[in-house]
Amino acid sequence: MRLVPILDAIGLAINRYVKLCPFPVLGDQAVFKAKRGGAMSARDAQRLMQELRNRLGLPASTSPHALRHSFATHLLSGGGDLRTIQELLGHASLSSTQIYAAVDAKHLADAVAKAHPRS
Repeated sequence: MRLVPILDAIGLAINRYVKLCPFPVLGDQAVFKAKRGGAMSARDAQRLMQELRNRLGLPASTSPHALRHSFATHLLSGGGDLRTIQELLGHASLSSTQIYAAVDAKHLADAVAKAHPRS
């Protein structure tokens, strides 16, 4: 089980979803349900993302993995520490999470190169 901090707006949206969900959402069960009421699988999330992406005209790169990557990168760029991000992502190894530090360092180097007068 993972504890994940969420914004108040997200908590309100989840509570609204639970009230509108045609299947009961009990305390120890998955919150997000598949079409028949079981727990939503990773493949269900991929299908839903694909459907939404098609409806909204978003690029194929918009995926659950891209959202996960954006989440981790945003946390890191906002000052989050690697160990916390590792725990939130469920990575067994810190080296899996360190990839985001390299991405953030590249982003920072690019920003400095664009902004610094002697770059």
